[in-house]
Amino acid sequence: MYDYREFYINGEWVAAVEPHDFDVINPANEDVIAKITLGTGADVDNAVAAAKAAFIDYSQTSREQRIALLEKILGVYQVHMQEMARLISEEMGAPMLLANTAQAPSAMGHIMYAIETLKNYSFERTVGANRIVKQPVGVCGLITPWNWPINQIACKVIPALAAGCTMVLKPSEVAPLDAYLFAKILDEAGVPKGVFNLVNGDGPNVGEVLSGHADIDMVSFTGSTRAGIAIAKNAADSVKRVTQELGGKSANIILDDVDFTTAVSGGVIHCFNNSGQSCNAPTRMLVPKGNMDAVIAIARAAAETVVTGAPSTEGTTMGPVASEVQYNKIQGLIKKGIDEGADLVIGGLGKPDGLDKGYFVQPTIFANVSNDMAIAQEEIFGPVLCILPYEDEADAIRIANDTPYGLSGYVSSSDVERAGVVARQLRTGNVHINGAVPDLSLPFGGFKQSGNGREWGEVGFEEYLETQVILGAG
Repeated sequence: MYDYREFYINGEWVAAVEPHDFDVINPANEDVIAKITLGTGADVDNAVAAAKAAFIDYSQTSREQRIALLEKILGVYQVHMQEMARLISEEMGAPMLLANTAQAPSAMGHIMYAIETLKNYSFERTVGANRIVKQPVGVCGLITPWNWPINQIACKVIPALAAGCTMVLKPSEVAPLDAYLFAKILDEAGVPKGVFNLVNGDGPNVGEVLSGHADIDMVSFTGSTRAGIAIAKNAADSVKRVTQELGGKSANIILDDVDFTTAVSGGVIHCFNNSGQSCNAPTRMLVPKGNMDAVIAIARAAAETVVTGAPSTEGTTMGPVASEVQYNKIQGLIKKGIDEGADLVIGGLGKPDGLDKGYFVQPTIFANVSNDMAIAQEEIFGPVLCILPYEDEADAIRIANDTPYGLSGYVSSSDVERAGVVARQLRTGNVHINGAVPDLSLPFGGFKQSGNGREWGEVGFEEYLETQVILGAG
């Protein structure tokens, strides 16, 4: 069992002011694998004070100094990457294949792109006799989720470091182990004292204090829309910058000119990736009404190839969902889908055969779903796919946009130009054509209730900068 009951504040591992022990559960077997302690406002105050003091010097470091620091972090991270993958698998249930090939390497990608951005970014430009200067935004409060834990930590911490900011990180208490290892990596790499600080805790006792703290200049949050709204309201009193990457209910439009076997199968597997726990998962598959029966057969066959099991077992392609709370929420929404009259193609209530322990959910597909059903409107955040019929291209676009969310969208067509015309009509921050994969160098974020601001690449880096005008300095 891991004992991670300390916080990382001002370059030291310290005890909580008032310890409140919390069990970290392995979702694959429901065993307690670690103990952490949940912080309070006093711990947040200590961490913020350390970050505020460190900002004075760190904000004045040169581009070359920060590049050297990031390069050192990259090297240390590479040494620990297999350990990182194992911890992620244990804390949130990702199969080892996914943890080794996507979850853990994602942080390395963010570090590499931040180095390239920092090498090429122009922090100053002349306009007449004046200068426009980009300055670090200040002390950042970073609040991250459990579904892609180190990815979300790295895509906040790394650009903040690159920009010259200092920070306090509150990772998810459900999956905090990777954050502890990352703090050790930063310490080993020589991040100056107070620049990076880690305080564990829950939303009410740490998240709210951090987001409302008068000495925090910016809050970056990834999580549910419900929590994001609360954070924005809490941050408003101090008029700090708030960037948010929130929920999604992404439409996957399968146009009538595709190879349905390829497009539908790919959409099913993508939806079930990471046990469906991705905010940009293509959870609403929109198909031509006349092709529904063929699509159902293809989708069922694709779902039958998913191997649900222990994350450590070779060949497992889908592990458990991250927690009992999440499992119960998904079961409730599956029941809603059945009660609402959607056609259950495969899966359903309860755990897969032979998996009686752990938070395992059956890969589930509903067909002939109406977009006003709860399963089509609510973010299920589990391996549940809804297949909806549409009449024509305009109807598909209307259905796709008929959601409070706008994080990602997907369009499949044999005509890329046609797919692009459809893509430009979708109210989403990202659109993937014919299965195009995410690119960490490009901005990621959403429209509407999927958030504001962007992460990843140069645009994400700029979220950690303020604009200053120096008149008469040209």
